[in-house]
Amino acid sequence: MEHKLHNAFYHTPPLWTHTQFGIPQFEFPELDITRIVGAPVPGRLRLGHQMEFVFAQLMDAATTWNLLAKNLLADVNKIRIGELDFLLQHTKTKEVFHVELAYKFYIINPEISEPIHRLMGPNKRDMFFTKLDKLKAKQFPLLFHRSLEDQLKSLQINPWKVSQQACFKAQLFTPFEEQPSSIRPLNVHCIVGNWVHFDTFNGEPFQENQYYIPYKIEWALPPILERPYVSHFETLMEVNLRMIKENAPMLWVKKPSGTLTKLFVVWW
Repeated sequence: MEHKLHNAFYHTPPLWTHTQFGIPQFEFPELDITRIVGAPVPGRLRLGHQMEFVFAQLMDAATTWNLLAKNLLADVNKIRIGELDFLLQHTKTKEVFHVELAYKFYIINPEISEPIHRLMGPNKRDMFFTKLDKLKAKQFPLLFHRSLEDQLKSLQINPWKVSQQACFKAQLFTPFEEQPSSIRPLNVHCIVGNWVHFDTFNGEPFQENQYYIPYKIEWALPPILERPYVSHFETLMEVNLRMIKENAPMLWVKKPSGTLTKLFVVWW
């Protein structure tokens, strides 16, 4: 599983390239994923923390970067106000970078006019534009907070000489059987699947397929054939339970042709 997850993370495209929204995108170095050796990804961690674990292992394997620190905690009067994801140093230039990591699964809602507002989590609780605001207003300014002065000093890092970037990777899902709407300046290569409302999923176009509901740690992976795919009828019962709990599942879809695709079924 580890190599599959490392490979999936590494090959997931960035949500934008170069600098957009005033935020430079971290450019991943070339790596030989097959040579990465490290501890297994802890299954108890939430998906976002698992991705941080994978990112750290990839940086440890990179010859162009030194991982100086990760998850630096900022506390004031024993109250946690935030943390810095990663501090990296380029091995050639010796420049230090503060990198905030995000790995997201967004559906594209074409009913919204502004591209950056179209992207939202499948449960409508995770909006791309709010994540952008958080990066700019909270996560990047945290580097200069007085609560981190001693930790940065011990690392011999002057925060005013640190460059800040985001490693923002995403998988995007378009409405089923609709022409993709423009998402410029975002990266169209992030589009990997579709999404449908539950009522639509209950219809005829989906009944001839087989389905597997991946565990969340598998979400980043491309669909794998060697999984226990079951009928639409069996899947429908499980998906219906998720709808009651307002929890949109990802499905791996195996079509009669053998083609494998990804699909979110949303409850709203």
